Amino acid sequence: MTVLRILRLGAAGDGVAEDGRFVPLALPGERVETDGAAPRAGLIRVVEASPERVSAPCPHFGACGACALQHWADAPYAAWKRGLLAEALARAGFPEAPIGPLARTPPGARRRADLGLARGRDGVVQIGFHGRGTRALVPLHRCLVLAPPLVALLAPLAAALRGVQGLRRSGGAVVNLLDSGPDLLLRTDGALTLQDRQRLAAFAEAEGIARIAWQGPAGPAETAAQLRPVRHRLAGVEIAPPPGAFLQASAEGEAAIVAAVLAGLPEKLPPRARLADLYAGIGTLALPLAARGVVRAFEGEAAAVAALAGAPPRVRAERRDLARQPLLPAELKGFEAVVLDPPFAGAAEQVAQIARSALRRVIYVSCNPAALARDAALLRRAGFRLHAATPVDQFLWSTHLESVAVFAR
Repeated sequence: MTVLRILRLGAAGDGVAEDGRFVPLALPGERVETDGAAPRAGLIRVVEASPERVSAPCPHFGACGACALQHWADAPYAAWKRGLLAEALARAGFPEAPIGPLARTPPGARRRADLGLARGRDGVVQIGFHGRGTRALVPLHRCLVLAPPLVALLAPLAAALRGVQGLRRSGGAVVNLLDSGPDLLLRTDGALTLQDRQRLAAFAEAEGIARIAWQGPAGPAETAAQLRPVRHRLAGVEIAPPPGAFLQASAEGEAAIVAAVLAGLPEKLPPRARLADLYAGIGTLALPLAARGVVRAFEGEAAAVAALAGAPPRVRAERRDLARQPLLPAELKGFEAVVLDPPFAGAAEQVAQIARSALRRVIYVSCNPAALARDAALLRRAGFRLHAATPVDQFLWSTHLESVAVFAR
């Protein structure tokens, strides 16, 4: 056993000790007793607690891997979150970045969850998030982050899945809270039987779920039970998202991101300004952008592009894998601004082409400060200045940070 002083918090939410070891659940300024392991020591007890340490409000905290920082007071937690963006932009070469206030998501507001499923030897199905640093499932009985309608589904879904033969040992459940109610995509390690589908249809009827889709070990998702159409509104436009569609995690987070993107557009745009939305998904940004110009929305997932089939004429959706086939400088010519919302790995290939183009305005929506730092550095070397940056805390008490960075040259 070793007693260590914690100097700061690392990007993954672990305390960084004076000797460089990482200690989960430790806070800056604390002295903690650890098991001495390296590079990640286990916390045995807090010898000298930080005045910023608070009691975690969730009974699952510590075991559940979804939240990492419930034991930290709100003010230093929020400052640390905002600091993640400042550090990323400083690494990119913008040490004096104009960063706005942290946009916050309140408890009980998360409308999307990717849950794990596990069947025990007794046949009981457990639903929850994976544990901290492990693939083991932590069964959830409550959750302070998820929207209450999603929490209310946990127990009845577990009961319904007990009789589903297609769930042999493990699987997953992606739940989106749409305007039409919860939308469920089940992933199982076995095929559904006719009885399974009937059981899921009965569950959907009992819980008011419009659609339950299913995806097996191989192949695309298919509809297992549908009682009525699914619908969701984005910028006043009603669309039908595909099963498991990517939504911004909260309505509050989505609103903050959309506001920052629109504010980042050039002040004076012609009436039919040409705008590009890259990695467009189901149109979260393309549809509000259509109020400011004519939008070409590029997305690699066919189902997401299909969801935009009913979009207004000012939005033209096209399927394109931008990681393998980024828009080239000649294709980027004529756009007043390009908005991109890439996946966690960022958009290195596409940003390289943007850097070579004549574009003057780029609005980058990031869910990974490390990827943003890499891509922003490339834009800086191409002559772009950082015009504004907005941090968005969509995943409360986690180490994840979203942000919107506006670049101009």
